[in-house]
Amino acid sequence: MFNVLKIEEIKSIESHIVPLSELLVKVVDDGASIGFLPPMKLSAARQYWQTVINPDVILFIAKINNEIVGTIQVHLCTKENGLHRAEIAKLMTGPTARRKGVARALMKVAEERAVREGRTLLVLDTREGDPSNHLYQSIGFIPAGKIPNFALSGEGELDTTVIYYKNL
Repeated sequence: MFNVLKIEEIKSIESHIVPLSELLVKVVDDGASIGFLPPMKLSAARQYWQTVINPDVILFIAKINNEIVGTIQVHLCTKENGLHRAEIAKLMTGPTARRKGVARALMKVAEERAVREGRTLLVLDTREGDPSNHLYQSIGFIPAGKIPNFALSGEGELDTTVIYYKNL
């Protein structure tokens, strides 16, 4: 059986809430710094996903053999002085799907969509030292700076975050 990667935009969460919630729990419990601390409860993940879809957020999912293995969000800035920019948020790849091009494919689709939305600047942040730093730099994101003590880790430490940008 071939492992076919498919990326799709979803506009309604209901039919995807269970696998998305399970993915979020796995990713957080595996140590990802995406706004939540382990151990994550499935009910908290469900509650989060119920709030994601809105006109400012574009949500993509990645599937391999019809199983959701990753997600990414494009947050469109709606401020008058920021209509040219968007933020990449909650890029996640399930632990068993890593190093298979999922995150790179999600970033490509998100970037293409931002361009179609008329955005010329993308921003994002990630924990210093995470593998995602290498991905972002390899696809042209430029580190703009660091903020020490930005996010609490599951081990109770305060981690530094790196802010990145990319002109499209």
